[in-house]
Amino acid sequence: MAGVSGESLAAAQERLATMLPSATLQLAEELFGVLATLDSSAGLRRALTDPSRPGKDKEALAKQLFGGKVSADAETVIAGLSSSRWARARDIGDALETLAATVAIAVAERGRSGGLSGLERLENDLFAFNEVVNSSHELQRSLVAPQASADAKAALALKLVPNAGEPARVLIRQAAADPRGLKPTALVGRFVELVAERQERWIAYVTVTAPLSPAQMERLQSGLDRLYDRELKINESVDPRLVGGVRVKVGDEVLDASVISRLGELRRQLAG
Repeated sequence: MAGVSGESLAAAQERLATMLPSATLQLAEELFGVLATLDSSAGLRRALTDPSRPGKDKEALAKQLFGGKVSADAETVIAGLSSSRWARARDIGDALETLAATVAIAVAERGRSGGLSGLERLENDLFAFNEVVNSSHELQRSLVAPQASADAKAALALKLVPNAGEPARVLIRQAAADPRGLKPTALVGRFVELVAERQERWIAYVTVTAPLSPAQMERLQSGLDRLYDRELKINESVDPRLVGGVRVKVGDEVLDASVISRLGELRRQLAG
């Protein structure tokens, strides 16, 4: 999604980020439910994405339709999407799908195992579903059979991964019941991509001029964990040509010892 729709999605993701620390799977399911309503009515999609209508009018329409029927957080998400600008009518649904999946992924991130391990379990559950389906032409046909109801397809999909966690079950159920023109495995693949993007927040890609000793790695781990206020997983690579001695990338942030002073402290820790 690019252009004006991409900008609207990015703004919606920023608003959603404030809700994620306390969001539950109920919010994800509510947003998927609203998505089904949008997908069932081309007229509604056009009304909510009409560039000639003021954002406040579109937001009022969304409130009239969904107010009191979903949680306050869901209303806030829908209102923000409705008041935004979209290049195509379908884009608002694509954005809503992404936001709903993001909520489920964030719940997994906060799960019992927590952090990166929670995301890894979710990723494994989604991969397991795709592997089972891809191994059987009969299952592939059953999950796209036009005569089967959405509920029947969802029930079959969930039987294939009986040990999956609840966030994975929400996403798999959605992919089987309403893949929105894709094969269920293709939509699950998109969800896996979103999981991978979320995982980047927990991984520090460290490039150094020479391999770190165990003691240096321990000090680097401690320093990065304090700097980012979370327990990061370090992926180390060696590049003798590196200028500055050490380079760290966490998510979208790159810390380069030659230009960013925060790495000075880390370099001193490595030196012992």
